[in-house]
Amino acid sequence: MENRRRHFLICSLGAVTVFFIYLNWDGTFAMRITSAPSSDPGPYHVAYPRNYQFIMDDTPTCRTKTPFLVLMVHVATGDVAARDTVRKTWGSEKLVLGQLVETLFVLGLPGGADAEQQQEKLKRENLQHRDLIQSNFQDSYRNLTIKTMVMLEWLAAHCVKASYVMKIDSDVFLHVHNVVKLLLDPSTAKHNYMTGLVWWHSPVLRNPFNKFYMPRNVIAEPEYPPYPLGMAYVMSLDLLAKILAVSPQIKPIFIEDAYLGMCLKRLGVSPTDPPEQTMFIVAPEHPLSSCSLSKAIAVTTTSIPQMTSYWERSRQPDAKC
Repeated sequence: MENRRRHFLICSLGAVTVFFIYLNWDGTFAMRITSAPSSDPGPYHVAYPRNYQFIMDDTPTCRTKTPFLVLMVHVATGDVAARDTVRKTWGSEKLVLGQLVETLFVLGLPGGADAEQQQEKLKRENLQHRDLIQSNFQDSYRNLTIKTMVMLEWLAAHCVKASYVMKIDSDVFLHVHNVVKLLLDPSTAKHNYMTGLVWWHSPVLRNPFNKFYMPRNVIAEPEYPPYPLGMAYVMSLDLLAKILAVSPQIKPIFIEDAYLGMCLKRLGVSPTDPPEQTMFIVAPEHPLSSCSLSKAIAVTTTSIPQMTSYWERSRQPDAKC
């Protein structure tokens, strides 16, 4: 029995030592990291809420200036090429139809053997651009719900004077003029508003070989509540705090956009279809025509050159029907 106890203490000490060696490569970074969650959420849920901390968020956005629209780009930690492409294209548009637009990138912690080197690169990148919002959850596909919820937390804490926020994936072309035009339209709601490519009758998939599989003991209903697809969606700022308030009542699943739909249902809020279904295109036939491009808001792209081409074409005088 005594041998077992000694073995346990040695293993525990080893784990703690590795933990602090990993974190203490940068003193400031180490002080702001919290310990790992104490319980495993299982295969269908995520570790939220937890005491996640923001370890990089020194942006002037929402501090020294108040944007009308905040664009929050979800991007992998190592994908600097995607971030630079957004910065050079639609993310460079700051004043649109007289409204201030700001673009930020949402990140978690890098993983893998070179995590420390990745983190150092991110710090240097942020020193140059000051547009990274990073929290201390592990950045991965399965943690997209965590990424979304900490994004809402940051916005609710810092951007309450903004009018709208848009979450958008880094491989999506955004026609900034068109989204601002939509939000300035008198018929667009100012409160309890969420729009995008709304899925009204999305089935809960029961095939265990599908990556979105959900067993009945997790979600008993045959369909998810309606939700805008995660590629790109817009919310009025008031909705953020309301979603955060009801989220503790709903155990978060790993499918982030469906989880937001569950929160909306609890709030009694329904998402809004965009005026035209062609505004949000998740599976387009490339290349888009000038007519289609002129009416689009968000379009999934397949490469950096394609993203760049769509942005350049969208700014040409002949980009119309």
